Amino acid sequence: MNFDAEMRHLLDIMPASGRMLTKIRNKPQQSQVIDTPFPLPWNRENRPIYINFDLWRELSRSQRDLLLLRSVAWVTGARWFKVDIYQGIAVAGLVGTVSEFSQGDAIGVIIAGSLSAIAFSQIWRKARSTKREIEADEAAIKVALRRGYQEAEAAQALLETIEAVAKIEGRSGLNFTELLRAQNLKVLANLSNVGIPKNNRDLEL
Repeated sequence: MNFDAEMRHLLDIMPASGRMLTKIRNKPQQSQVIDTPFPLPWNRENRPIYINFDLWRELSRSQRDLLLLRSVAWVTGARWFKVDIYQGIAVAGLVGTVSEFSQGDAIGVIIAGSLSAIAFSQIWRKARSTKREIEADEAAIKVALRRGYQEAEAAQALLETIEAVAKIEGRSGLNFTELLRAQNLKVLANLSNVGIPKNNRDLEL
């Protein structure tokens, strides 16, 4: 696999938002095939996607395409500032912390800081929920359709990727979230009629 040609191809298949917001970086020392750290709120651009290209080359072309599209969908879909109750509490807590600190109120600082910590924890958990993981899979497939893939073909490629990555990384099996993702992809690939129960789809891990 030619590194420069692969980078050009990966950039070409990305959606425009991916090219604007993410940055692919080679990280041969990592044990994971691909790693997408949860973006911090002040890092809205150049969100890194780390790839170990020594491991990456063990995947097929379609598997690499879908894995990248899925990673781009996940990292660009992460939202700290989407307005909901937890973001509101987080902002209010931060403002309260600053206000109480400036007034020298130690108890107020602790209370406001605790509210912020709880709210940020909820934001983090929602970002790592099974719902968000499955949504990233489905978003990747939608982009793949615009790149010449058929839905069932793209879903099967991503399904095979989940299993292949676990093997490449030396893991004994799939974790709970990966099993749920795999079942959802089997439905999209027309390999199963059994969908995921809503209470499992919406789990926060």
